[in-house]
Parts: sequence; C-alpha cells; structure tokens
Amino acid sequence: MTEAYIVDAARTPRGRGKAGKGALSGIHPQELMAQTLNALADKTGIPKAKVDDVVVGCVSQAKEQGACIARNAILAADWPEEVTGVTLNRFCGSGLQAVNFAAMGVMSGQQDLVVGGGVESMSRVPMGSDQAGIDGNNHHLRKRHFQVPQGISADLIATLEGISRADVDAFALESQRRAAAAIEARAFEGSILPVNDPESGELALDRDEHPRPGTTAESLATLAPAFERMGAMAIGPQGETMDQIALQKYPEAGTIQHVHTAGNSSGIVDGAAGVLLASKRGLDSFGLTARARIRAIATVGAEPVIMLTAPAPASEKAR
Repeated sequence: MTEAYIVDAARTPRGRGKAGKGALSGIHPQELMAQTLNALADKTGIPKAKVDDVVVGCVSQAKEQGACIARNAILAADWPEEVTGVTLNRFCGSGLQAVNFAAMGVMSGQQDLVVGGGVESMSRVPMGSDQAGIDGNNHHLRKRHFQVPQGISADLIATLEGISRADVDAFALESQRRAAAAIEARAFEGSILPVNDPESGELALDRDEHPRPGTTAESLATLAPAFERMGAMAIGPQGETMDQIALQKYPEAGTIQHVHTAGNSSGIVDGAAGVLLASKRGLDSFGLTARARIRAIATVGAEPVIMLTAPAPASEKAR
C-alpha cells in the first residue's frame, strides 16, 4: 500500500454565518473554495494540472452549493479544465471524509496529488436548505429509526454523563480564552488566507469573525438553552415530543437537561478549507516536503438518536 502524506493546508477565515452581517456572506461559496484552492497551490508551488482530483465535503448541497461545488470551484479558480472534482456529504464529518477519500486515492497507488477539503456558506445556504430533514422525509425509515436533531442528542449525552450547564459554559469560556490567546500570538497566520471580493478585488476578510474574546461567565449564563423549545415539539406518531422520543431509547436519563446554548455550541459560519495530499512519488516528483503521514483511517456508526458518540470508537478502530 502506498503511503499518503499531508503536504500543506489553507483555509479562509471563518466569517459570521448571518446573511448581511458576516464579511463573507456576500461571496458565493464556489468563490470561497476557489480562493482556497489557489492559495493552496501558491503555498506549495504545485503544477495545478498535475492534481489528480479535488474532493470537497459540503453538507447543504442545494442552491448555490449544488451542481457539484467541487468542479465549479475548480473552474472558478481558473485551474486547468482537465482537473476533476467531486462533492460528498457525511454531515458534520464531510470535510474530514473528503480528506480521507483524498488519502485513499493516494494510498491505493492510483493518484499522486489530491486535494481534500470542505466548504459551507451557512449565511447563503442555511441548514435545511435541501428540505431533506434528518431522514430525507422517508416515513418508512422513520417508523424504524426516529431520529432527532444533534442539539437534542448533545443535551441527552450531557444528561447521561452528568455534565452540567456550568460545566459546558466553563469549557466554552476557556475555549474563547484560548482562541483569543492564539489569535494574539498570530498562531493562525500560516494557515488563514485573506479572502477578496471577486467583484471588486478588495479585501473582504483576513481574520476569524466567530471568536468573541469579550465573553464572560456572566454573559454566557444569561443565554437561554438553544434546544429546549425544540425538545418540547410534538413530532412523533402518537404526539410524542422530541425529548420523549430520545428518552424512549435512553429512559435512564430521566429528564433531558438542556444545557447547550448559542454561547457554548459550535457556531454558524461561512468558510472553506483545503489539504494537499501526496504519495512518496508525488513528493519526489514535485519537490514537496511532507508535514505529516496518514497512518490510519476509520469510520464507525452510532445509534442514530445519540449519534455524536461515534468519534470515540472510530478513534479506537483507527488505532
């Protein structure tokens, strides 16, 4: 088996994912990915025509993010027309899976240079834009596996593990502190690419908008639980609420404690990222230096109601 190496990576800043409010919300997602591809090519000096494929993860493949955003981003970047692109969806793991597939192409011995990455403009193509819900509106599937949104799953996990609102707020506060320290130390300057408005050519954004360095424990404590109202929605066949459906699977939880808020959950952002992978032959042929070697890749599914626990057994399997 051929080994796969990580050569380099590039990403846009994470723009605030609110229409008209984030600095990247006026830029088409194809252009975000296109600028990422060009930045990655500039950093590594690779001949673009020698890239065997571009694999892009994108969850909401609808509207501006439909029509194979990977291929259209290649064209928008003015890369050679013979370079191919493919788009995939593995929900929140889409970008990571794109890198995995890129690595698999290299490890199979069929490809020498592949880009894996992801793009999402949540301000322009919000969650739910594909109108598929969680289960594609398949009522036969729903009778066998009634799924709930991730926010309910996250609150269920916190309840089962005894993780309190104070715990998740404290974790979020420390995360904001570390982000502010990293930004102050310019730790991200080597990976973040400045994004320009494709129409005017002027700088649109060169720093992450999402971190909030002024966050305090007091401000976090004022935020309402984000998924409590959702958990009380009656959506089951017998009028069960989302919380009740989750508790049918995990009655030991008793009552779901809704601890996650907008301040301690992952954010709604716009952005794109790319990773260049190469074989040993690719490294030697193009004078590239590897930053890391991929040793193992693994995926594991979890029970659908509590799907957020799957990364732990996947890590064990990869080891």
